[in-house]
Amino acid sequence: MAEDDEDPKERLNRKLIELLNEVRVALPGVQVLFAFLLILPFSQGFETVTDLQKGVYALALACAAIASLLLIGPSAYHRHRWRQLDQETMHEKEEMLVAQSRFVIGGLILIALAVTGVVFLIFDVLFSTLAAGLASCAMIAAYAWFWYGLPLSRRRGGGPDSVVRSDAGRIR
Repeated sequence: MAEDDEDPKERLNRKLIELLNEVRVALPGVQVLFAFLLILPFSQGFETVTDLQKGVYALALACAAIASLLLIGPSAYHRHRWRQLDQETMHEKEEMLVAQSRFVIGGLILIALAVTGVVFLIFDVLFSTLAAGLASCAMIAAYAWFWYGLPLSRRRGGGPDSVVRSDAGRIR
């Protein structure tokens, strides 16, 4: 269905479905990363890590755990509210969609930080702290550009990925 043919309720429902589908893509990756991080302290040689490595490990683990929480949040909210969704006003549904979008964006930021932490750990063990810092900076720059800079620049430029809002501020 073309976006122009959708009424506001159909558009909002489509946006919610798209959001939940996006979560389905991101969630397995963070869960695998979290599982890897959970078993790491119980592996041989973990007792030899430095205090810096322990700190980075703890931050990466926390980021992965909170990312899981944020990415599962929209599905949990939808599951608890699915019967009421038809009775809610368009404004309430839009507020819910905006809040859930923020959960997903927060989860993605934390995934980027968790993966960057793991990259730091691996480079620090294999090469040096300097190499780990450089690799981590490169990862953060790549995440910032591909996950945020590029999409936001397309939206501001009015390209095909731009978000269109009506005078009432509703997402189209």
